[in-house]
Amino acid sequence: MPAAPMMLAVGGRQAGGDVLAAWAEGLGSGRAGARGRGCLRFAFYGRVSTEDWQEPESSRARQLQQAVMLVAGRGVITAESFDSGESRVLPWARRPQAAALVAQLADPDRGWDAVVVGECERAFYGSQYASMAPLFEHYGVQLWTPEVGGRVDWHAEDHEETMLALGLSSKWEITRTRIRVRTAMATQTREQGRNLGGRPPYGYQLADAGPHPNKAHAAWGRRAHCLVPDPVAAPVVRWMFAQRLAGRSAARITRALNDAGVPCPSAADPGRNPHRTGAAWTLRTVAAILANPRYTGRQVWNRQRTDFDLADPADVSLGHRQVQRWNLPEGWVISRHPAHGALVSETDFIAAQDTAAPRGPAGPAVRRYLLAGLLACGRCGRRLESAWSNGRPAYRCRHGYTSATRPDSGRPKITYVREDQIVPHLAAQAILLAGLAGKLGRENRSLAW
Repeated sequence: MPAAPMMLAVGGRQAGGDVLAAWAEGLGSGRAGARGRGCLRFAFYGRVSTEDWQEPESSRARQLQQAVMLVAGRGVITAESFDSGESRVLPWARRPQAAALVAQLADPDRGWDAVVVGECERAFYGSQYASMAPLFEHYGVQLWTPEVGGRVDWHAEDHEETMLALGLSSKWEITRTRIRVRTAMATQTREQGRNLGGRPPYGYQLADAGPHPNKAHAAWGRRAHCLVPDPVAAPVVRWMFAQRLAGRSAARITRALNDAGVPCPSAADPGRNPHRTGAAWTLRTVAAILANPRYTGRQVWNRQRTDFDLADPADVSLGHRQVQRWNLPEGWVISRHPAHGALVSETDFIAAQDTAAPRGPAGPAVRRYLLAGLLACGRCGRRLESAWSNGRPAYRCRHGYTSATRPDSGRPKITYVREDQIVPHLAAQAILLAGLAGKLGRENRSLAW
């Protein structure tokens, strides 16, 4: 008779077809036991967005405590990385401490085996988890978060859904807050004419306007502020608008202010302008004052907007960068009633926007420049300006100088060239450039062979 098969008991299972499964389970439980004995080394990562409205030390301590409780009995935290003052919108590659952590992933002697975060929504925003998870998995680094109760399983559907949902929730929180804040600021400007903060425009100074309208802020001792005319600077602003209405150019006004020794805005208020030199009036400063509608006494908000452009179109994983751009007047939010003392009437302000300094018999409507923005100076490399010269279109380069500055005998002379001196040579230039391009193309093809 054939011998009966030998029966073995492994892990509570009978041998036979279950031997392989029991062996595999035994290996898994052995590794789990090793993890349970505290052999994992963790790198903690945390983040706080603003230092002005949050206390970094308290936030760090709270997030670290959550991470310590999560890994208790599983391992120890051997490294810490904490980004302070960095927005969650920034990808890991653009947060200093997070980027340093990522740079260590490829180092086998990095000193840690897993990354633990104290709060998932502070670490991952939008689709950041989806881009970081493959990197962690590639280098064999685990990710632990309180939201999943421990280690994130890269291949578990519920963990994947949870992490993606948390990223979207983090993005939704930022978007919702941004919309609510902008809506509130627009309403406060339009209906209340409230000063929303920031440096007062040149010609005004801040004055106390009573308790803060928000009861909680008022209880903390915060006060509201309003704009009042500055007794020293306000007459200067009135004079600037009067000069503009009289047909003076912004450059001529700038030079007159410097010749008269009138302190420029950054020199008049150095405490609020530490980033500026305060040396002299500039053409841009004068133009900005003449274009500021708040001098009419109305509160105006949303003259500038923040756009989010791709940091690098060739690498969308780097996220977006903030870009400030000017809005057109139809996008401004203007108070329904005057909010502070006016330095210029609304009628005069509008007239000043339409005023242009005279430039000879030909008006702007009949001037056409065929090569505007296409020519560069051969001496300094600056782009040539369009200039009407003796009734004909021309181009000039002032080598960085403007009529707002005093003449300097040592500076290079202004370069002038008429358009009718350039146009006849354009066809020949096009032929030469086309021939050069063809020659380079043939040389490249010959090198490829």
